Amino acid sequence: MTGKGQGFGFGLGKMKELAEAFKKAQQVQEGAKQLQEELEQMEIQGESGGGMVKVILSGNQEPKRVEISPDAMNEGAEVLSDLVTAAMTDAYNKSTATMRDRMEDLTSGLELPGF
Repeated sequence: MTGKGQGFGFGLGKMKELAEAFKKAQQVQEGAKQLQEELEQMEIQGESGGGMVKVILSGNQEPKRVEISPDAMNEGAEVLSDLVTAAMTDAYNKSTATMRDRMEDLTSGLELPGF
């Protein structure tokens, strides 16, 4: 048997797969919109110095606030600067991990080439 009558090898099964992929992509897009809203509302806290300095970011890394204890103020400008930087780094790392986890949940089961 030759390949005649096969068309371009893009049979009904492939069309169905393509339709499913589009449907899944649409669900992911809607989920991404929801996720973006969720991340904006989220508060992720980073800290340093055993909680002397706390930095709070939104889930999409917008700065919300910084809390500095009186004890941290007594440490002097240089130490305080280091504590704030360490707390910012902690918050940033946590928010990045949260974002990555949420995106993996969102796209799980979606097989996109190159991802």
